[in-house]
Amino acid sequence: MSAPVTSAALPADKVNITTDGYTEPFWQAAKEDRLVAPKCGECGHFRLPPTPFCPECQSREVEWTELSGVAEVFSFSVLHGFPGIPDITMIAAVLDLPDAPGARLVSNIVGADPATVAIGDRVEVFFSPIADGWKIPLFRPVS
Repeated sequence: MSAPVTSAALPADKVNITTDGYTEPFWQAAKEDRLVAPKCGECGHFRLPPTPFCPECQSREVEWTELSGVAEVFSFSVLHGFPGIPDITMIAAVLDLPDAPGARLVSNIVGADPATVAIGDRVEVFFSPIADGWKIPLFRPVS
């Protein structure tokens, strides 16, 4: 009998990010092991990914709100293999953020048996170092 498959993240040297004035606060917070989301300073609408203006009221006012790091699986896909890494199994997921109603984050679920992941599962954030001194938010099942 073979061992159960556990999902993993890409190796740090395979992950690079690009920031701009709208996304930099998200990535700076991740460097500090904090998950944040932009909230409109006028109407309170949360938005991810960060955008230059609120899609609800078009305001440019933004407040970066720290979140608990708990999320719920909205959708996911199990990926078997990656170019140059044929034996990796990853779970790419769209996650609902209860602390930021209406905002969803795309990330990976790590340390899970892909056969047991389901929509509605609760997951929690952790931060993994990647290239150039940055960290990326990843998620693992809540035990």
